[in-house]
Amino acid sequence: MSDEVKKGLLGIVVDETQVSKVMPEINSLTYRGYAVQDLCEMCRFEEAAYLILNGDLPNTIQLRKFEKEERFNRDLSKNLNDIIKHMPKKSHPMDVARTAVSVMGLEDKETNNNSPEANMRKAMRIFAKTPTALAAFYRIRKGKKIIKPKKNLTFAENFFYMCFGKVPNKEIVKAFDVSLILYAEHSFNVSTFTARTITSSLSDIHGAITGAIASLKGPLHGGANEEVMHMMNKIKKPENALKWINNALDKKEVVMGFGHRVYKSGDSRVPTMREYFKKVAKIKKDKKFNKIYDIVEKVMIERKNIHPNVDYPTGPTYHLMGFDTDFFTPIFVTSRITGWSAHIMEQHAANKLIRPLSKYSGPKHRKVMLLNQR
Repeated sequence: MSDEVKKGLLGIVVDETQVSKVMPEINSLTYRGYAVQDLCEMCRFEEAAYLILNGDLPNTIQLRKFEKEERFNRDLSKNLNDIIKHMPKKSHPMDVARTAVSVMGLEDKETNNNSPEANMRKAMRIFAKTPTALAAFYRIRKGKKIIKPKKNLTFAENFFYMCFGKVPNKEIVKAFDVSLILYAEHSFNVSTFTARTITSSLSDIHGAITGAIASLKGPLHGGANEEVMHMMNKIKKPENALKWINNALDKKEVVMGFGHRVYKSGDSRVPTMREYFKKVAKIKKDKKFNKIYDIVEKVMIERKNIHPNVDYPTGPTYHLMGFDTDFFTPIFVTSRITGWSAHIMEQHAANKLIRPLSKYSGPKHRKVMLLNQR
């Protein structure tokens, strides 16, 4: 057996999945065989969520039933609402998301039931309640009253309503919907692998998703969309962009929002998200971030041949929609719960404990000396 170390499991195939795949032949990320850009144009997020969780796109009756179940489960318990109200105002929303899902696990009567049917019911409850918990914290930390979810609004519309008290125009909602579809699933990324690793010990879905959220928080994963916005705010105006990005590259600094472990010649999700970023920028009459975006992207490709990933257009899009920067990754969470849940259920269906080996590189065998002899 080879003892070659593959840092970060680079190039290692650890299992198989039916949930998603990057298909080089069509240069696209696919969910259950469907290209994401086609899903973005033809479907609402709820349809993509159903597809990821159930394996096929829904018909009208199936979609109506799915939406009814999601909307029915949106409300939080009084206990969880009270916990959110007493969370430190300076808490990172990702920590709030992690804690909220953990509390949901304490409250759920089926937490320890890992049957496929129970896991699907729990997945739907987590999917429905997490946006409500995040929006509640969004309001509380600003000293505003919590807005309860509305049952007659779509997933995307309801999140805007709970955060801001109103639903924006259809073009903004569509752009948000598209971002949710693009963020919903991406095979064995670090947070999904974390969820599958936790699940492999036969732990519960709430625990697995709690771990996945902790993993997604990191700037090398979901937190990159926040870092993109911090970068753009440092640049401040288009006139500074060329000098800033060249200086960053000269100093060999990491530029967030660029490069991807899977995509070498460009993230297939970017063209779609870029299109909707440009639409939102036009609606919001933004020229600043639009120009900064183009300048930084051009230099990165020309100097480093590194293309943007989906976080690059998503960060400024969420900013223009009015969301606080530290809420970008939590929005990612509300979408990726679908992908995590699908993988958790897939892991349960053909489980084997994930337990890789390590290559020891510490001291050779040593003998313990008595205290007075050391």
